[in-house]
Amino acid sequence: MADYYDLLGIDRGASQDDIKKAYRKIARELHPDVNPDPEVQNKFKEVTAAYDVLSDPQKRQQYDMGGQGFGGFGGGFGGGGFSDIMDAFFGGGGNRGPRPRMRQGQDALIRIEVDLHEACFGTERDITLESAVVCTKCEGQGTANNSSPSTCPVCKGRGETQFVQKSFLGQVMTSRPCNNCSGYGTVITDPCRECGGDGRVRARQTINVKVPAGVETGNRIQMAGRGEVGAGGGPAGDLYVEIVEKEHEYLVRDGDNLHVAIEISFAAAALGTTVDVETLDGPISLDVKAGTQSGSTIAIRGKGMTRLRSSQRGDLIVHVDISTPQKLSRKEEQLLKEFAELRGEKVGDVSMKGNKEGLFAKLRDAFGR
Repeated sequence: MADYYDLLGIDRGASQDDIKKAYRKIARELHPDVNPDPEVQNKFKEVTAAYDVLSDPQKRQQYDMGGQGFGGFGGGFGGGGFSDIMDAFFGGGGNRGPRPRMRQGQDALIRIEVDLHEACFGTERDITLESAVVCTKCEGQGTANNSSPSTCPVCKGRGETQFVQKSFLGQVMTSRPCNNCSGYGTVITDPCRECGGDGRVRARQTINVKVPAGVETGNRIQMAGRGEVGAGGGPAGDLYVEIVEKEHEYLVRDGDNLHVAIEISFAAAALGTTVDVETLDGPISLDVKAGTQSGSTIAIRGKGMTRLRSSQRGDLIVHVDISTPQKLSRKEEQLLKEFAELRGEKVGDVSMKGNKEGLFAKLRDAFGR
């Protein structure tokens, strides 16, 4: 069990006024209306239990002497428990009235994988998922045999009970949801056998999803009213379909553009050639000009990805890599030497490039220098 002084952030010699101030500060930060997270609420209960003990001189003395029995959240403030402490501290007591049985359903999220072709041109997909749907037995009413909920005999239909409570702020009127009807103001005496009175059941359903052209990983398609049906047959939330794009075998996506690498021989690069390049639209012929250098790029307009919510497409960028043979026959080696002599080249000659061209410029641009 956590130390109560540490929970409130105070020293063991703190005065009652210091304890009260510390609790007020922490409670405002952790109150359910401010932060409904379940973990935060557990922390709030612990802090409230600590204040319940340390604000009472007798309980505090027993705790300081190593007394046990302070692990719960009840007691204090007239024995009303945790809910009453919250109401007393934050001024509860307003007549909120019964809460409706019919409530808005939750949203649902499902992920689907699409390949690059489907992402570019769009597709349709039937997906099967399990979610809450309206109970067909009672049509969402939660009652059996065409019966209706009856007025709660404890709260008389108000959905809450009220009483005067003492707190460190003085005597205040507090209220809490009725324990008998859970705040609904009515009770179901004859619940539906199919849904147990909830008005909904779990069922598998198949939904057709239209994936628009141009989607990419992380995009979500919102399908209004296809999420979880709410309690009491309430309106359904929305279904969100999140796109996960599968990696392509040789095409790489960069936004609306696609990139592909091809390798040609140095003879083809020197003389020029025509090659077939695979695209999402099928193979196309690409002219490689004579004298093409390794690392150069050729843009094929309009063969990239479709832009989302547009009919326009990006480009396909072809990266040319020149293959250098690693092993030469004697004849090939002799021919290359003759070729070099014809060009006045010598093996080992190096041409130093200026700062504005070649590899240095590419490196500089890549690192923003």
